Amino acid sequence: MNYTATILMTELVTHDVRRYIVERPEGFAFEPGQAVMLALNQSGWERERRSFTPTSLPEDRVLEFTIKTYPEHAGVTDRLHHLDPGAELLLSRPFGTLTYKGPGTFIAGGAGLTPFMAMIRALARDGALAGHRLILSNKTPADVICPQEFRYYLGPSLHSVCTREGDGDCAQGRIGKDYLARNLETLDQHFYTCGPPAFVETVTEALQELGASTEQLLFES
Repeated sequence: MNYTATILMTELVTHDVRRYIVERPEGFAFEPGQAVMLALNQSGWERERRSFTPTSLPEDRVLEFTIKTYPEHAGVTDRLHHLDPGAELLLSRPFGTLTYKGPGTFIAGGAGLTPFMAMIRALARDGALAGHRLILSNKTPADVICPQEFRYYLGPSLHSVCTREGDGDCAQGRIGKDYLARNLETLDQHFYTCGPPAFVETVTEALQELGASTEQLLFES
């Protein structure tokens, strides 16, 4: 690992997603969408490395990570969930190719939103969100990450779908070929997709069947 960073604060974003504000190590630089390998600087945990995406802006003086907790695994995310400010993390250099390539639609399943958070925040900062759309899939409205923030940025260009139960802000349904055919105005754009492997596979296959080319698809699971 290349960097050591101290947790400055944590807070819940949803019932199982936590926001971590972390000291930014000197020399650490990243592009929105890139990930790092993260481990806990604690005995027995240094080699338990997991990939997470900074959700802060590249110029921010601190790093933010937005991480879903999986307590049933008794692993890194559960351990992270119980850390107090002052605990140290080990970070690798940033890596990954799921970075911004141009206007398009972001399609995220659950915590798959996190690689897009810094991209959308950077576009909002630059007043460059016109022509972009965000489609979110979650189980219930309670699982949606930062809905008010992204509704503020995107307005009617935010589409939220819930698979188990919906409400006025999250329509009940699933994202597949039929949904995309109804809700995409054009295929002449980039498509950024991230989420569980089955979700990414379903979405990318649907987009290809609708006529999107391989070059337009940027995805990570």
